Amino acid sequence: MKADLFHCFANGSLAASGNQWALADAPWTEHKDFPGVFLKNLAGPELTQGLLTCHLVRIEALQKIGRHTHGQRLELHEVVAGSGVCRTPEGEIAYAPGVMAVLPANVPHEVRAGEHGLCLFAKFVTLPA
Repeated sequence: MKADLFHCFANGSLAASGNQWALADAPWTEHKDFPGVFLKNLAGPELTQGLLTCHLVRIEALQKIGRHTHGQRLELHEVVAGSGVCRTPEGEIAYAPGVMAVLPANVPHEVRAGEHGLCLFAKFVTLPA
């Protein structure tokens, strides 16, 4: 059932500014830097005055999003399916369905999928300069 929730978001809809879009029409794209990582951009900065972006993230089994930072953006991970770990300077966060993690701006982190892959709902909030 948990993987079904991820499928529901991937094929659901987005409403903003009086419009509605079918998310099934949004393509999955492979991450430019991390093989085995796929992104579906749901809400871009054009819909949120540059303040928020939302993405589905699918990491294949035993693959990773390598160590990186997001500058002036706070990141929220909501684990929807699968398992893995998020490594930060403060330690490791075990990822399983129902786990959420707030990653502060400018903090390096890495996300590794477990043996069955990992599915996240990732949201980025741009902080004031």
